[in-house]
Amino acid sequence: MRICALFLLLVTAVMAQGKADDLTRRFWDDYYFHFNPTQGTSAGFHEYDAKLEEFSKAAVDAQVQAARKFAKEFDASPDFPDRDLYISRLQSDLLALEVVRSWQTNPDSYSSGISGSVFTIMSRNFAPQEQRLRSVIARELKMPQVLRDARVNLKNPPKIFTEVALEQIPGIVSFFQTDVPSAFDKVTDKKLLADFHASNKAVIEALQSYEKFLTTDILPNSKGDFRLGADTYRKKLLYDEMVDIPLDRLLKIGYENLHANQKAFIATAKKIDPNKTPQQILDDAEKDHPPADQLLQSFRDVLSGLTAFIREHHIITIPSTVPPIVEETPPFARALSSASMDTPGPYEKVAKEAFFNVTLPEKTWTPKRVEEYMGVFNRGVITSTAIHEAYPGHYVQFLWVPSAPSKARKLLGCGSNAEGWAHYTEQMMLDEGYAAGNMKMRLGQLQDALLRNARYIVGIEMHTGKMTYEQGVDFFVKEGFQTRDNGRREARRGTSDPTYLVYTLGKLEIMKLREDYKQKKGSQFSLQEFHDSFMKQGFPPIKIVRRALLGDNSPAL
Repeated sequence: MRICALFLLLVTAVMAQGKADDLTRRFWDDYYFHFNPTQGTSAGFHEYDAKLEEFSKAAVDAQVQAARKFAKEFDASPDFPDRDLYISRLQSDLLALEVVRSWQTNPDSYSSGISGSVFTIMSRNFAPQEQRLRSVIARELKMPQVLRDARVNLKNPPKIFTEVALEQIPGIVSFFQTDVPSAFDKVTDKKLLADFHASNKAVIEALQSYEKFLTTDILPNSKGDFRLGADTYRKKLLYDEMVDIPLDRLLKIGYENLHANQKAFIATAKKIDPNKTPQQILDDAEKDHPPADQLLQSFRDVLSGLTAFIREHHIITIPSTVPPIVEETPPFARALSSASMDTPGPYEKVAKEAFFNVTLPEKTWTPKRVEEYMGVFNRGVITSTAIHEAYPGHYVQFLWVPSAPSKARKLLGCGSNAEGWAHYTEQMMLDEGYAAGNMKMRLGQLQDALLRNARYIVGIEMHTGKMTYEQGVDFFVKEGFQTRDNGRREARRGTSDPTYLVYTLGKLEIMKLREDYKQKKGSQFSLQEFHDSFMKQGFPPIKIVRRALLGDNSPAL
């Protein structure tokens, strides 16, 4: 009888696993990549390269129906590993489609979206140029329809959203006019090039027409409210990051960390020079940068020092001895960032190299403009940027992700883990002795921390109606120690990126997890073992990592 019971249990378990496997397979094939083919390209599944997201109302409705259907199936299924990740993703999508409705309120999601879909094909040499150009053409043929759908969908967007879209479009047009053709400069097939010129010309014309439409029809009627409201904000945090902490307590935590960093910033500035204000010291720091023609080498030099320190001090296991390739940002990405890490998706089988892109001053700039720009790359910022983007930040985490235990752990990550980890490493490396005694470097790290503190608080306060956009700008300047120009840029970002608190939120969650793990391990605790154990989980919400490392559901903060 006991043998029969065990056999039945085994059969039941096998059947349940089979159902779970079928459900997750259908989630990826029939839902996730079906509605997000650009994500398929990014992940390394190139059967999606010729497809493009659809934005018609019918397509939006179809995705809503599919999300509801899968949500019911996952809710009804027995528990299995990563089930909660799938459910959270579906809840997040439904919130975005039915409540936030950026497809109806954000004009930039269309014009920037189509440029991003081409960028994923251009940026990596996963196939010969001819093959990738065919995929670009296939996507470009669908882009005019995307912009036609935008005309039907857009209803009373917030004015700031329309203004941002209009600011972006000239650069996007230039991207298609210049950068896309230059990315395929080795193609010689005349028929293929003719097809490309035709499809590319149609996209450019559609974008120019869209710009006129936004200017004449949408901007005068852009009177919507960008604020999510407290209930939607709370749900977004819950579904995206699995954070269920009440907003008033989250704010209290954010202010406490802000005040602690402000105090440390002022104390550090006094150690550097008690006769100068912190701002004067920051101004001096911005003048300490390498010549523009030595910037790439400066980053390479920092990387080698970081990896040596990490290995010598047993910070984390670096799965590969191959460093990212430090290079000038390709022309088609220079308008988007000053520094970035371009890593292949976890399922990419060909283009496995990673690129640490750094944007250099343009050769046409005046000496004054070059000097102003290079202030962004003072030596302290070079180091913190290298830590955040590469060692042991995003690049090291990327090296671990392909070995994550499941497809969900490889692909369904969250910002509070990925950005939280990269931000955490900036402070952790200095705490562990990197650049010991260099107060200017510590000051730079603290200024970056204050920037993220301000994002944390402004995002919550603006979207819950307690702070206006203008008050958000002032907060970045007065409390975050940022320039007013950067304060405007950051507050504007917060209108459409409401949960950009993930940097500080994730950092604090990781620091608490580290302390809790240290208590659990006692004398057996090892910083490297903790970091390695953290990396093995992929990049899911910290709540899931805590469960794996601590074996319980104790609070993340």
